Amino acid sequence: MIADLDETIRKLLIDELPIKNGEIDVSFDQPKREWSSRLSKPTINLFPYDLRENNILRHHGWEQLGDGNGRDHLAHLKRTPFRVDCFYMLTTWATVPEDEHRLLARALMALFRFPVLPEERLERGMRNQPFEIQTALARHDRLTNPAEVWGSLDNEMQPSISYIVTLALDPWAEVTGPIVQTVTLRPGQSSTLPQKQELLADTVLTEMSFIGGTVWDKKSKNAPLANIEVAIKGTGLFSTSDEQGRFVLGSMPPGDYTLVAWSKDKKPAVPIEKDISIPANSGEYDIDL
Repeated sequence: MIADLDETIRKLLIDELPIKNGEIDVSFDQPKREWSSRLSKPTINLFPYDLRENNILRHHGWEQLGDGNGRDHLAHLKRTPFRVDCFYMLTTWATVPEDEHRLLARALMALFRFPVLPEERLERGMRNQPFEIQTALARHDRLTNPAEVWGSLDNEMQPSISYIVTLALDPWAEVTGPIVQTVTLRPGQSSTLPQKQELLADTVLTEMSFIGGTVWDKKSKNAPLANIEVAIKGTGLFSTSDEQGRFVLGSMPPGDYTLVAWSKDKKPAVPIEKDISIPANSGEYDIDL
């Protein structure tokens, strides 16, 4: 993907400067003395000098992919990708300083026009990123001591501009498993955590459960129903099914209950009831309407 980012920047500069007939080179080399001495024409160089995770945009969690697979009760999950900053050092090279400065100004104007790299300009592996590809040019808190950089490169000092591109890197594989429809909270004390998840028997308080399910069309088993009112009779617990027909209710102590569902769009509303028991297998909380 880093190579595809290089190619994206190269083509962006060629199109936006514009560069015709290869009159100017765009390279990504380490600007050492022996490299600069071999240049035969004006060159824009973007040296990738650093790569690190963007901890401000860090968000490690799970995201759901799609809407599941019909009534198989499977969830398709994936870890959120890493956000990584790619740091470039932008320099320009020509025979005389005036030409270098003109080329530097043209390159800056071209890159400043794209604080977000447009999708149609992206190359191969850069496409279909989960987030916008943000850029930052000439950040004041980067390359604050360029003399050290040029000293380590063993070359004469050049005007150096920072260019930062933020990518999403996704090393994770998709995980498929059963949808969690019931969550039970068992408060109490433990002397074995984290090695063993066991509670002391005389400290366990009343279990409280959240239950969930899906409301389906009786005529079409793969058609979920949205905006269906779902409640537990006599408890005041109430929910409305979402676009995937899913609902969540709780929290409730163990016992026998009556699940009631009705359509807001039907006048008068005709409720459907279903007896449930908590705790129970999560599949028992799906109701067909």
